[in-house]
Amino acid sequence: MRSFGHLTPRYIINRLKGMWYHKTCPTHPWLTRQANSILDTYLKKSDHGLEFGSGRSSIWLAKRVAGLTSVEHHEGWYQRVKQMFAEQDVTNVDYRHLPQVAGGGSPAESGYVKVAEDFESGSLDFVLVDGIYRDHVALSVLSKLRPGGLLIIDNVNRYLPSDTHSPVSRSFQDGPNGEAWEQVYREISSWRSIWTSSGVWDTALFFKPS
Repeated sequence: MRSFGHLTPRYIINRLKGMWYHKTCPTHPWLTRQANSILDTYLKKSDHGLEFGSGRSSIWLAKRVAGLTSVEHHEGWYQRVKQMFAEQDVTNVDYRHLPQVAGGGSPAESGYVKVAEDFESGSLDFVLVDGIYRDHVALSVLSKLRPGGLLIIDNVNRYLPSDTHSPVSRSFQDGPNGEAWEQVYREISSWRSIWTSSGVWDTALFFKPS
């Protein structure tokens, strides 16, 4: 049975605020408002990044950096975003369609996750984790970020523990959501971080030590 326990007055207000923000800022990534504000000042025209899960964020990021590799698993959405790139004359994105593994295949061995192998250690300025296989993806890119580079994880409250009030969140008692997330958590727990929340979902930014 579906639970509606999260439908508190605070949640409803936060939900309406989020809907208004994304309606009035239709080109902004579907991250928290605070995360978008931080990224808008953090990103540099010389940056190169990697994104898992494409959409509004792809065009927004591409217009702010030198180059972006974007990975999408859904073919229909891939074709739609590809057309958006053409319509807005976005030419600095290496856009790749890599589907989910079939049957009982291991996500860690999928082409989607293995995209990280195409990048040298310390070569990326930022990575946005906002697609499928987020645990394996996050683990695969840690060594690819340069010192001082940025790891962005959307809906992070579902995977890593915190004291957030967003629904479907993991407490510190729960711990990380699975073995791969446990490995990620151990690695990035000492990194400087900014955990942002809309009260509906969370986006966290982790800065790799210099």
